[in-house]
Amino acid sequence: IREDELQLADDLEQAKQALQEAVTERQRGERELADAERALVAAARAVADRREGLAKLAGQVNALRSRASAGGDEIARIGASASQARERAWAARAQLDAASGEVGELDEGELDLDARHEAALAKHQACAQRLTELIAEHRAAERERSTWAARRDALAMGLKRKDGAGALLADGDQELGVLGAVAALLSVQPGHEAALTAALGAAADAVAVSSSAGAGAALRKLKAADGGRAGLLIAGTGAYDRSGWPNLPAGAWWALDLVTAPPSLQAAVAGALDRVAVVAGLADAERLIAEYPDLRAVTSDGDVLGQYWAAGGSSSTPSALEVQAAVDEAEQQAAEAVATFDRLEAELVRVRAEEAQLKAAVAGTLSDLNESDARLNAVAERLAQLAQAERSAIGEADRLELARQAAEQAREKDLAGLVELEERLRLAESEPTEEQPPVEDRDARAAAVAASRQAEMDARLSVRTQEERVRAMSGRAEQLLRAAQAEREARARDEAARQRRARGAVVAGAVRAAAQRAIGKLDEALQRARAERDQIQAARAEREQALSAARTAVRELGGELAQLTDAVHRDEVARAEQRLRIEQLEARAADEYGIEVAALLAEYGSDQPVPPSALELAEYQQAADRGEMVVAPQPGEFDRRTLERRAGRAERDLALLGKVNPLALEEFAALEERHQFLSTQLEDLKNTRRDLLTVVKEVDERILEVFTAAYHDVAREFEIVFATLFPGGEGKLVLTEPDDMLLTGIEVEARPPGKKVKRLSLLSGGERSLTAVAMLVAIFRARPSPFYVMDEVEAALDDVNLGRLVGLIGELRSSSQLIIITHQKRTMEVADALYGVTMRGDGITQVISQRLRDSSDDRAEAEPASV
Repeated sequence: IREDELQLADDLEQAKQALQEAVTERQRGERELADAERALVAAARAVADRREGLAKLAGQVNALRSRASAGGDEIARIGASASQARERAWAARAQLDAASGEVGELDEGELDLDARHEAALAKHQACAQRLTELIAEHRAAERERSTWAARRDALAMGLKRKDGAGALLADGDQELGVLGAVAALLSVQPGHEAALTAALGAAADAVAVSSSAGAGAALRKLKAADGGRAGLLIAGTGAYDRSGWPNLPAGAWWALDLVTAPPSLQAAVAGALDRVAVVAGLADAERLIAEYPDLRAVTSDGDVLGQYWAAGGSSSTPSALEVQAAVDEAEQQAAEAVATFDRLEAELVRVRAEEAQLKAAVAGTLSDLNESDARLNAVAERLAQLAQAERSAIGEADRLELARQAAEQAREKDLAGLVELEERLRLAESEPTEEQPPVEDRDARAAAVAASRQAEMDARLSVRTQEERVRAMSGRAEQLLRAAQAEREARARDEAARQRRARGAVVAGAVRAAAQRAIGKLDEALQRARAERDQIQAARAEREQALSAARTAVRELGGELAQLTDAVHRDEVARAEQRLRIEQLEARAADEYGIEVAALLAEYGSDQPVPPSALELAEYQQAADRGEMVVAPQPGEFDRRTLERRAGRAERDLALLGKVNPLALEEFAALEERHQFLSTQLEDLKNTRRDLLTVVKEVDERILEVFTAAYHDVAREFEIVFATLFPGGEGKLVLTEPDDMLLTGIEVEARPPGKKVKRLSLLSGGERSLTAVAMLVAIFRARPSPFYVMDEVEAALDDVNLGRLVGLIGELRSSSQLIIITHQKRTMEVADALYGVTMRGDGITQVISQRLRDSSDDRAEAEPASV
């Protein structure tokens, strides 16, 4: 197989040599063919360049003739325009000299108007700036005054007692010996209000009475009147012994030293503050109680700590002492804010009057200055117009003169060039025209190249066949070698496997003996494990039984605890809801009716007669006015449902009235001014709408008139044009809605000769195209235009219809210019000038123009393929 492979390799080398010779022969033939092609193209390009040069030279001659003729007319027109511009410049100079004398007279009266106006404006701006600052300060002071007054009133409302203490303070009975609220009688050092409130406890919100008898009388009166509960602090004259009190460490004070009370309440306050110390924080309180267990410590935040009692936590509602301190501070701030507001109010009135005077002065100087400026501006505008007119006329005359000179030079240059081009054209037309170069040599070389390419292809196929045979023979030899090697490797692997199996048999015997010994020991271990498992399961059952009994007891006790907790929570929630409802009712009575609860119950309680309602009084008054004998309604007994209905009706009436708005007058004035402004704007809009509707009506009438006239003209011309393009046929325009010319559509009916159909969709392509052209020409004739552009409108026409269209185009060009893009020779023959685009052999496009004259002797002929 290797010997056969070598023989095939020799044959492959011979085939490659033959392929190389064929490639060399093909390349030589292609080079000779390329040389022949370039020579042929160069010869054809020379012939085309000569023809193109003749056409271009003729076009340049015609263009120079037209430009020279137009240049003479342009020179005459420019000369006339330059003469008119010079005359306008002389007239403007005379008027400018006359108007310049008026400026000096006006400048004399405007010497100090600017200075006076600027001085007045500076004063007014300074005063306006001051007024703005005062208004801002006044508004800030007003807000400050309102804020502090509202805070004072709100805090004072909090001091009013809404329970039994309030009833005692409002009663004024001398027998009770009421001295006043404890919070109002005590004075506390600033910063320690919360601490003293916590130390006094209920006594901070109590009412001070002069004696124990008065306290008993007060309590009896509260019970009799159902006036609620109240704490009472009984005055006394005895001295209080402080000899047994220890010395406090640094940072702690006795609460009694921080409060000042009237002499009659000193003993009572000392008893309430017995052995009470004020410290900074809870850590200091804990250290103080640990050292002195018989004391009570109060922190600055209001937390109380004793040996057997403690109270505190997060901040709660402020006490009467704290509220009283805040009321005093708000009262002082409100007084300062009122004084500042009054001062700014007076200064604001003065500055506003001064600003009004300065504004009037600025307006006067501005009016004088505006009048003077208006006169000067009028004269200056007139001078500027005259000067501009003079400069424009002079500039126009100069430009026209330069344009005339340039036009004369260009005309002379065109005339000189025209003579030269005419001579060149005559000489070029007299020379003979070259013929196309021969192509026989190029064709012979092309055939030789084709034969060499076929020979090269055959050689390549032979080389590829020999290569495939060599690869196949080489692959077969390699396959046989790999099979022999694989067989030798398989025999070696089998021998190694046999040896491994012998060694494995010996090892397996030893493993079997060891496994039997391990099984005996494993059986012994399993028996011991089963015995231990039984013991552990018995102990576990006993423990689970005990645990189950304990869990049952815990569940029973937990159920009892949950029931007790729920009962306690329900009672606490009920008490809290009742307290909250009572507080809400007291707050509502104070907010809505403005009187204390005790006075409200005394005047409108269930034991008081109910006065007649407003409806009953109104009915009684109406009956009395009618002269009927009626009895005035009398007060009745207390009926809760009746009073609730009357209260609901009164609340609805009050809600309908709405809240009291203190700015209602200002808002009404602003809304009235806004309403007046909007009314004026609305009237203006109505007038504008009326004017616009009038204009729209006039425009519609004008459009209707113009469209109607245009339609009738186009319809008339369409019938004439259609009869011209379709002799014996009938065509017309029909309105879809004749009664509404602004919304109507237009349909075209066309019936060529010999046919009955009128729909355009049933006509042939040429007939539809000719009908469309008839429509366009009818529009052109009805409303002429200086020029028209048509793009291949006759592409679908036959010779007969094309002749009719050409005749129609001849009629149109008598009044307008036509630019037609076409490929039809007959359309080109009626043109005055032809413009075409051609591509030369080098790939560059070029525009060719040809002017056709009316005289048949001078008409130049152009090939259609080159246009």
